[in-house]
Amino acid sequence: MTSRSHRRSPLALVLLVLLAEEPMHPYRMRDLIRERGKDKVANVAQRNSVYQTVERLERVGLIRVQGVKRGEGRPDRTVYELTPEGSRTMVEWLTAMLSAPVNEFPEFPAALASMVILTPEDVAACLAARADALERELADIEADLASVPRVFLLEDEYRFVIGRAEVEWLRGVVADLRSGELGWTHEWLRTMLNP
Repeated sequence: MTSRSHRRSPLALVLLVLLAEEPMHPYRMRDLIRERGKDKVANVAQRNSVYQTVERLERVGLIRVQGVKRGEGRPDRTVYELTPEGSRTMVEWLTAMLSAPVNEFPEFPAALASMVILTPEDVAACLAARADALERELADIEADLASVPRVFLLEDEYRFVIGRAEVEWLRGVVADLRSGELGWTHEWLRTMLNP
């Protein structure tokens, strides 16, 4: 099968990159993702997500079973390795992800597009809470950036810069909502939507 047989995803890419380092079993992959902080860029919140993605990657021929590790007192662990097609696909996906922007349809812009069903006061409170949460997250990222070589944290540096811009924008929108410079009423909306 070819790389086009499997839709790329952040988690699939991270798993291929891990297997480019060395063959390993899914449990080890999940541990390394967390240890290295890659769980901030690839969703491994669901325990089964790594295993399901590994199964898909194997099914399309991007990885294969290298062997089974037998251990006393614990279940056997299937060790996977990257195939030549998997290696080519990894490079193809990585270069595509680095070079071409993609509309990823995150939740926040969808919420902004729908916010007018709330009152301006409620939206201001929500956006202020988001800005506060982002600032706490950015403080954690900033601490990490100071302690680890830059090459290992470019994704965090990116998130930090984007997060800073978002906080600044959020604070401006909240100020405009609270001052009345930005606002709406349900009557005004009905008039605008049904001329």
